[in-house]
Amino acid sequence: MSKNVLMVVTSHSHIHEGKTTGIWLSEFAEAYTRFNEQGWDVVVASPLGGKAPVDPASVGEEMDPSFAEAAKKLDNTMKLNDLSHERFDAIFLPGGHGAMYDLPTDQKLQSLLRDFYESGKVVAAVCHGPAALVGTVLSDGSPLVAGKRVNAFTDREEAETGLASHLPFLLESRLRELGAIFVAAPNWTTHYEADGNLITGQNPQSTVAVTNAVIDQLQKGGTSS
Repeated sequence: MSKNVLMVVTSHSHIHEGKTTGIWLSEFAEAYTRFNEQGWDVVVASPLGGKAPVDPASVGEEMDPSFAEAAKKLDNTMKLNDLSHERFDAIFLPGGHGAMYDLPTDQKLQSLLRDFYESGKVVAAVCHGPAALVGTVLSDGSPLVAGKRVNAFTDREEAETGLASHLPFLLESRLRELGAIFVAAPNWTTHYEADGNLITGQNPQSTVAVTNAVIDQLQKGGTSS
C-alpha cells in the first residue's frame, strides 16, 4: 500500500558571517531516495517554501549520483503553512545546522509535529533534525520528548565541528533538559532510537537506518491512516 510522507527541511542558510549552512544533503537525499523507491508520495516542505538552502560542505565530488536528482526537490519546496497532517502517514526531518535555527520556533511545524505524534503517525528526525522537537509541546502541556528515548547529534560530535559556540543551543543538552532519555553512541557511528512512533537518529551516518525504521513501521501499519 502506498504511503504519504512529509519531509520538512530548514530554510535557514547562515551561521555567522562567512559561514553558510542549510540542509545536510545526504540526510535529505538518502531518505528521499529510499521513500521514492517504495513508490510512496513524498512532499518536501520548509518554513518559507521555495528554494531550500543546502550546506555547501555536504556537496562534493564523492557524492552519490542519486543525490543530484533528489536535490532538485529542494528547488521549490512547499510552504508549511499550506499543509496539514491529515493526508500524511509520517513526517521526516533531515538535519543540517540550519535546522537548529528555524525549526524549533516555527509555530506551524510545532502544531504539525504535535498532530502527527498524537494521531499515532510516525515522527522521524535525524542528526540536527530533532532540533525541531525541542519546541514541540503536546496537548497536555508536556514536551513531546519528555520521558522518550531519543537520539540526535551529540554534544561531543558538535564539539568536533568547531561550531558549538555559534549555535543557539546544544541539541543533546537541550533534549536532556526537556526530560528526554538521550541514548548516545560513539561519535560518527550509526545509531537510532525508536520509542513508539518517535524515531530519531544521531548523525549523517544514521540516515539510512532511521529511514529503514520508518519504512518498517509504515509497512507494518504503524499509523492511524
